[in-house]
Amino acid sequence: MHATEARDLKRVAGVDEAGRGPLAGPVVAAAVILDPRRRIRGLADSKVLSPAERARLAPIIRSRALAWGVGWADRDEIDTLNILEATLLAMRRALLALPVPPTHVRVDGNRCPCIADLAFGCTVEAIIAGDARIAAISAASILAKTYRDALMEALDAYYPGFALATHKGYATAAHLEALKARAPSAQHRRSFSPMRVAGEAPLSSWEDE
Repeated sequence: MHATEARDLKRVAGVDEAGRGPLAGPVVAAAVILDPRRRIRGLADSKVLSPAERARLAPIIRSRALAWGVGWADRDEIDTLNILEATLLAMRRALLALPVPPTHVRVDGNRCPCIADLAFGCTVEAIIAGDARIAAISAASILAKTYRDALMEALDAYYPGFALATHKGYATAAHLEALKARAPSAQHRRSFSPMRVAGEAPLSSWEDE
């Protein structure tokens, strides 16, 4: 690697999201710049880790990383922009939350948020399955997931009857049954299919689907 390349990759931020698929709640993104002098064992895609392992790793990541930041887009923004654009917005906010600017950004997936106006002066790349291949992205996936899970657990107290703390807003059978029994909450994404159906049809006809 040339000296200029080594300098450019000195502060590499990994970026990932949690919560694109759920029917309720925000989409959350995290950005993490790892410290190469303080390795963290056990980093992996958050989806393959148990809740206990994610909970163990999250504070280690926060304490050992050079920098980390979290951002999100709420339900209104998801419904207004669409889930893809809301996810990219959450990623921008996570990058802006970093206390030091990155020199390079690696994003999980095949789309990158626009960062040209963020004055970082850095490069950015999308890496498919990056959460399983790049340590900084794995760390970001863990922070995004644990942050969102904790937020959904807190929201459960404000929106009872949906068991948000249990399924975190995903379309489980229990969640769908709850939506048949009561109107969607203020946290439910109206642009997602089950909520559109609920708004357009009487509960009795929806229950027959």
